[in-house]
Amino acid sequence: MNKGQLVDKIAEKTNLSLKDSQAALNAFVDTVKDTLVSGESISLVGFGTFLVRERSERMGRNPRTKEEVHIPAGKVPAFKAGKSLKDSLNNK
Repeated sequence: MNKGQLVDKIAEKTNLSLKDSQAALNAFVDTVKDTLVSGESISLVGFGTFLVRERSERMGRNPRTKEEVHIPAGKVPAFKAGKSLKDSLNNK
């Protein structure tokens, strides 16, 4: 499913216009991004948690040249699924 299809589903389920559904989705995405950038996490009970994980620096290998490459430390976004979401996937 792409963003356009997601907007269509939101509009269908909420009876909002496509324009309002797109605005709501954009607001959600922007809020998640801004919250993660500030170092906080977002917990949606039953769905999951959006959080930031720290990656330590490490040595990697270029698969083409087999040369070792230094990979610096950094932060990466992560999602941890909640119990209800996991259960709904396994009980189809």
